[in-house]
Amino acid sequence: MQDIEKIYEEYFETVNKYLFCLTHNQDISEELTQETFYKAVKKIDTFKGECKMSVWLCQIAKNLWYDQCRKKQKVIPAEEKDLFPIETLDTLEEQVILKDEKISLYKKMQSLDEKTREVIYLRITGELSFKEIGIILNKTENWARVTFYRGKNKLKEVD
Repeated sequence: MQDIEKIYEEYFETVNKYLFCLTHNQDISEELTQETFYKAVKKIDTFKGECKMSVWLCQIAKNLWYDQCRKKQKVIPAEEKDLFPIETLDTLEEQVILKDEKISLYKKMQSLDEKTREVIYLRITGELSFKEIGIILNKTENWARVTFYRGKNKLKEVD
């Protein structure tokens, strides 16, 4: 039997950040994070260790979010926020420049298809490997790698 409390402490932040990337809403991400761990506790015996615990938990989280979207007849959000962590900036000028760059990047990302945006977010904000991204999205590691680099190249072309 896995130590559920240890798993919760170790992976809570990862799952919550992942869900925030999907939902863009702190309240919803926290609620779904709690639900994710509740479901994980009920199904812990099905975890075979074929992937990292964080990947397994994120798969549960993603499915819960998609279920919630379907129930509310929502489209899974296409708008992305918080693509990269904000570093401590020394001046107001640096903060304004960074914000302008982020806004520009968000606008550019709207030209990408949903799967490509999701791969880019998982890679950048979730800091997941291409293998982990492939597992979460039920694709191959190579697919995740190719999708990421194609998306990155498309972003460079967008004006």
